[in-house]
Amino acid sequence: MHTHLSFRDLLLALLVVFVWGVNFAVIRIGLDALPPLLFAALRFTFVLVPMVFFLPKPKVSWANLAFYGLAIGLGQFGLLFIAMNGMISPGLASLVIQMQVFFTIALSMIRSGERLRPYQLMAFALTIAGMGVIVAHNGKGTTIAGLVLTLGAAASWALANQASKEAGKVNALAYVVWASIFSMPPLYLLSLWREGWPAIATGLSHAGWGTWAVILYQSVGNTMLGYGVWAWLHARYPAATVAPLSLLVPVFGFAASALILGEPLQGWKISAALLVLAGLAVNLFWGRRANRFAPVVQEAR
Repeated sequence: MHTHLSFRDLLLALLVVFVWGVNFAVIRIGLDALPPLLFAALRFTFVLVPMVFFLPKPKVSWANLAFYGLAIGLGQFGLLFIAMNGMISPGLASLVIQMQVFFTIALSMIRSGERLRPYQLMAFALTIAGMGVIVAHNGKGTTIAGLVLTLGAAASWALANQASKEAGKVNALAYVVWASIFSMPPLYLLSLWREGWPAIATGLSHAGWGTWAVILYQSVGNTMLGYGVWAWLHARYPAATVAPLSLLVPVFGFAASALILGEPLQGWKISAALLVLAGLAVNLFWGRRANRFAPVVQEAR
């Protein structure tokens, strides 16, 4: 398994994090018309249909597909959409959910034997400090409930990352599409139970072309392109190589939220983002430097 992204794969990863960053502003627009669980269910409906009729089932177990589908659908987006429905701002959500990086690395250590290095501990500390800044400003763009739900979404994303890695080298798009079979039912059932048929009917009746465009962005851009490419990258590189790149999502998330939604960028938000991005810099650049000089050290011995 390669330890460094090729130039092509780096560009693909950057495209994904751009799409994901803008997506938080897009989610906020969709939640103005649709209840959160219904919104999430429709997202995965458009992922599944019609692509499931054109892509053969990937050669992985049904259990792996079910685990990935539940983690991404019910866990990540179910919790995230609920949190973003008034409990956390889009820009902050794009930042907090990046804790998935550290959940992903921790899971890889447990499941795959990947070892934690000292510079990664430093990166963790910087990111936790960023989370602390957000907690200290509770009520100014986020609530404790919103923070907890978004962290739950981050943990679910990490579980999905591990599932896709253990699936191995499969057709990434087919993997995401077929896993959506398991994302949809619990989201629709929970929407009917928690949000109720009147809210569902009202949301659908008020959905205009803009709402359906938002759902298509979610399904085609964010899920099929984003998670298809991300699953493909995780099958080919160690989690510690791929996962930290998603920390660039808040850069695009804050920018899109400010430009599209007018979300204010107070000093404390910028400070929190800089701490998280500092963790990214430590994890990426220090790690590359350590790997570059490792052979020299070994030869000297």
